[in-house]
Amino acid sequence: MTRDDVPRLRDVPAAVGLLTRLPVRVNTALATQRGARAAWAYSLAGLSVALIAGALGTILLWLGIPANLGAGLVLATLVVTTGALHEDGLADTADGLWGGWHKDRRLDIMKDSRIGVYGVIALVIGLGLRWQALAHLIEGGALWSALIVTAMLSRAAMLPLMCALPHARDTGLSHSVGRPSVFTTAVGLALAGGAGCMTFGSSGFVLIGIAALCTLACGVVARAKIGGQTGDILGATQQISEIACLITLVVLLR
Repeated sequence: MTRDDVPRLRDVPAAVGLLTRLPVRVNTALATQRGARAAWAYSLAGLSVALIAGALGTILLWLGIPANLGAGLVLATLVVTTGALHEDGLADTADGLWGGWHKDRRLDIMKDSRIGVYGVIALVIGLGLRWQALAHLIEGGALWSALIVTAMLSRAAMLPLMCALPHARDTGLSHSVGRPSVFTTAVGLALAGGAGCMTFGSSGFVLIGIAALCTLACGVVARAKIGGQTGDILGATQQISEIACLITLVVLLR
């Protein structure tokens, strides 16, 4: 740990500005200088998105909107407020890792702005599972807690991959941000994990374990397929972790 690794308050708007489309004022020079040292605040970026989606969901329920329809609108809010950043990563990862036969070809496909059949399938399945899980959680009265914890844990799940895996290419968003230190990663994980345990008690440890397994699986596949991580891999990790945690909550809260 160095003095520069100590979390700074300005890291929060930097993280929100990077991972969402929310109109926050960011000192670009300072944010660029901090780079991956601000990654501890990624879970707080997730929290900001969850609060907006939760507020909308509450209003919709108060207006009498059915749970299933409300869940769809909450999901749409999550997508819009992040600019579909993580969904794009999921689609590109699915296309690249399973559409190419070697590392260079996989990276080329992931960089291509066009979407293929693997990407479409991944998006349809991912959005469908999130929609249904949110509908069940709304019916169970757990919308706010589920949104907050899954949003924070799934974004914290990106940190171990950023820290442990090398960059698979010399360009791109992940490369420009850099790799966080072990200390920065630990702070981010503790923040999200603490929120999970305070909200769901012992079930929070189950959610942490699920997110950890998803992160490990994504890391193993990424290392084997392209030799490291990219922004798309991180986005896919966030999506897979969020989906798995939402489904887990549906089971735990039944």
